[in-house]
Amino acid sequence: FMSVDDLVNDSVHWIPTSFNFDNFKQAFEVMDFKNTILDTLQLSVIPAACQVVVCCLTGYAFSRYRFKGKAIGWGLLILTFVLPSQATMVPTYLIFKDMNIIGTVWAFVLPAVLGQGFKTTIITLVFFLFFSQISTSQIEAASLDGCGHFKVFFYIALPCVGAAFIIGFLFSLVWYWNETYLTSMYISNSSIGNTNSMTTLLVKLSQFEASYKLLNEGNGDNTLNEAIRMAGTVICITPLLVVYFCLQKYFVQSVDMVGLKD
Repeated sequence: FMSVDDLVNDSVHWIPTSFNFDNFKQAFEVMDFKNTILDTLQLSVIPAACQVVVCCLTGYAFSRYRFKGKAIGWGLLILTFVLPSQATMVPTYLIFKDMNIIGTVWAFVLPAVLGQGFKTTIITLVFFLFFSQISTSQIEAASLDGCGHFKVFFYIALPCVGAAFIIGFLFSLVWYWNETYLTSMYISNSSIGNTNSMTTLLVKLSQFEASYKLLNEGNGDNTLNEAIRMAGTVICITPLLVVYFCLQKYFVQSVDMVGLKD
């Protein structure tokens, strides 16, 4: 909230002499907030939701069923987590380019649907642990009453893992929201020749200085001060803070319930 005069004044430390909201106005303009926030929500909420659903199904299958190749499946799942993304980003980019999904939300949604989203293994393990806490007698009793696999899943298992959905969605949302490198490569890549390619607030923040100077070119003073940069940072983290404050009650309850079993 500080003006330029306050920034260079050694006597002003924490409280500005006057609150300068022009810093936020300029940050909103530089980041093209109206359009960028819509792209950011699409590139974070949709893949996060898809990832949570897929991890839920995968975690349930690993916790409740015995099938051939289960150990190999676990090994492959762990391998996708320990394998660095740098080793796969080039072939992944070429595949996405051949599929013509570079610069679109499908570059994030498709891997999430196929169980290859950001840190999918962690979310799968969360669901695996929650499903493993469900008493086997409950499932056996439901099966004796005539419930099939789908009814057991929807009416017995899912109501017991609501906390896992909150944990998984919050973590996934933060990971997709904060990702800048892969977003710049797959989504906001300027070399794809698509002027309508999507971007996110964090990518805009990383390009803040260049965008600010470009926007203010010819205006005389195009110097970016620290107050405007920090205003842009606040704009980027505020949506996540709002989501957390809205869900913190359920998040804390879910953490407290971890490890408890009837």
